[in-house]
Amino acid sequence: MSNNLEQAKQFFEACETGKGWDVCKTYCHQGATFSAQTTALADIESLEGYTEWMKNLFTPIPDGRYNLRFFAEDEARECVAAYAVFHGTQTGPGGPGEPTGKTIEADYVYAIQFEGDLIRHMTKIWNDTISLQQLGWA
Repeated sequence: MSNNLEQAKQFFEACETGKGWDVCKTYCHQGATFSAQTTALADIESLEGYTEWMKNLFTPIPDGRYNLRFFAEDEARECVAAYAVFHGTQTGPGGPGEPTGKTIEADYVYAIQFEGDLIRHMTKIWNDTISLQQLGWA
């Protein structure tokens, strides 16, 4: 297993279990960027901001968890791709109102771009509209 693939796996695990930037920054360049073509994440441009957003998601969805379906590296392009499904139920405070008790099952993909042995950018591909509808937030 390449170093970048191992780094990406450790970053993914930390991010997807709500460890936040304090843990995730170990795997990233300072100032690592983030992008996603979603309304829910429109204002987030840094990987630090995204990892904190994920950390905060565990307040309204305390049982949040992922099911990893695919993880691979394109060494020539210094990129790792991860496909997973996020599951959980909104039983905690947060979101646009009181807990709905509704569940989410959201497919998403990360394209994790490396520079050297650290992450310099990550793109998330996710249909936030369907996820918000599942939770009763839209």
